[in-house]
Amino acid sequence: MESTAGDGYGYLRQLVYSVTQNVLDPSRDYLFDSRLAGILRDQGMTQVGELVRHLRRCKDPTIEQSIAEAMTINETSFFRDGHPFELLRTELLPRLIEARRQTRALRIWSAACSTGQEAYSLAMLLIAHFPRLAGWDIRIEGTDICSAAIKCAQAGRYHRIDVNRGLPARMLARFFDHQGESWTIKPEVRRLCRFRHANLCGTPFPFSRASDRFDIIFLRNVMLYFSQETRLALLEKMHHLLPPDGILFLGSSEQPPDTSAWKPEIAGSACHYKPRRTS
Repeated sequence: MESTAGDGYGYLRQLVYSVTQNVLDPSRDYLFDSRLAGILRDQGMTQVGELVRHLRRCKDPTIEQSIAEAMTINETSFFRDGHPFELLRTELLPRLIEARRQTRALRIWSAACSTGQEAYSLAMLLIAHFPRLAGWDIRIEGTDICSAAIKCAQAGRYHRIDVNRGLPARMLARFFDHQGESWTIKPEVRRLCRFRHANLCGTPFPFSRASDRFDIIFLRNVMLYFSQETRLALLEKMHHLLPPDGILFLGSSEQPPDTSAWKPEIAGSACHYKPRRTS
C-alpha cells in the first residue's frame, strides 16, 4: 500500500501551493494528519494516504479547496499586537480624518481577516475614539481564503476564550451582548464590517475595479508563507489600491521585498508603509 510519506506529502504541499501560494515546509508534514481529519471523516476515509490516492485518480476541486483551507493559518485575536491600533488612534487616523473631511468617507481592508477579530477591532476603535465620524461613510472589508473562518466572522459570535485575548473590558461591556459562554458583536459595530471569501493569490483579485481604493490596508502575518515572487506580485496589487497618504500595515516580522515601492514610517513600536509613486 502506498504511503503518504515522501512524495505523498509532497503532492499535498504542491496542491496547497497551487490554491493559496502558501509554501509549506516539509518539516511540518505531520500537520496534514490532524488538520485533514475532518475531511477524511466526511469522505469515509481513515488515512491521509487514501485521500492522496483518490485525488491522484480523479481531480476534485471541492476537496482540494477544503484541503487548502484546512492548511491555512487562522491565528488572530482582538487588537492583536496593540501597537498599530494605538498608532492609528493617536496619530494616523486623526490625519486621515482631516484629509478626508470633504468626502467624509474611510475605507479599510482587513486582508486575511480570519474569524473577524481584526476588522471588528478597527470598527470598535473608530466608534469609541472618533465619535465625529458619525454620519461618515465607513466601510471595513474583511476577506479570507477560509470559508469556515468567514462564516464565523459574519456571525460575529465569540467564545469566552476569544474575548479574553486582547479585548479591553470596557470594549467587551460596550460592544458585545453576552449569553452563556458566547459574546456577540452589537449591530453598531457589525454594520461597519463586511466579510466575504476571497483568495489573495487567486483570479480575480479580491478588489480589481479601477474605483477600488483603500485608506488603510492590514496585511499582517500573511506573507510569511509566500515565496518572494508571490510577495512582490501581491504588494504590487496593494500598491495600486492605496492613495499617496494611504497606510499599509504588515506583520511585525514582515517587510516589503521591493523597498523602492514602499516608504517605511516608524512611530513608537509600530511600523507602517506608504506607497511611493514610481515613474
